[in-house]
Amino acid sequence: MDKVATRPYLGRTSARTRRVTSLSPPDTRILTSGATRRPGRQANGMAPAPESQNLWSRLKQGTRAAHGALDARIMAGQPFADRGRYGQFLLVQYEFHWLVDPHYAHAGLAAVLPDLQERSRLDAIAADLADLAIPAPPAAPAVDRDEAEALGWLYVAEGSSLGAAFLLKWAGQLGLSETFGARHMAAAPEGRAQHWRRFTNALDALELDGDAEVRAIAGANAAFARVQGLVEQHFFA
Repeated sequence: MDKVATRPYLGRTSARTRRVTSLSPPDTRILTSGATRRPGRQANGMAPAPESQNLWSRLKQGTRAAHGALDARIMAGQPFADRGRYGQFLLVQYEFHWLVDPHYAHAGLAAVLPDLQERSRLDAIAADLADLAIPAPPAAPAVDRDEAEALGWLYVAEGSSLGAAFLLKWAGQLGLSETFGARHMAAAPEGRAQHWRRFTNALDALELDGDAEVRAIAGANAAFARVQGLVEQHFFA
């Protein structure tokens, strides 16, 4: 299985280079090691699979405990109590999205997940930090993940975008908005629900073998654990 390596974040435009590897051409094997496009399935929101067969629902079930623990810990940190605490929340977001961002540029993943590169929010978070005059953290060490693990990390990142509508309302009480300080919480032009549905339908159009699915769920749990570690560091250390 190909590896996906994280890379330094070098800026918004011309300096935005990524260290990633390519998969097999999209018209052959979409994902290696047991992951292929399910015959007759589409990634455009049509003909969703029954929930018991959904990869995204199994990811949800397999990460329920980690997700709930993280949500509780974030709220205990009171990230919207004032701009100072919100700044710590932004640092958590930046450091997490730094780690997941290379997956958004992976050629093989982009072949099966719609508008993947455009979904990245690292640049928006960097702009939010700049709005509040908060220096970006130093580069994190590179981490290699295979495609199945990367799917788990992307599941966590995309799910956080779905729930950002509520966070944006709280950020508004601090004088922040989609154009200042809370850019990364802005909804996609098509709407949050449809944006998420296209992503989950694309997940469900894949067939992962048992081992690959286990790694995807493990990747998602690792992503939740990493965010919780960042929350502990920035709010409770």
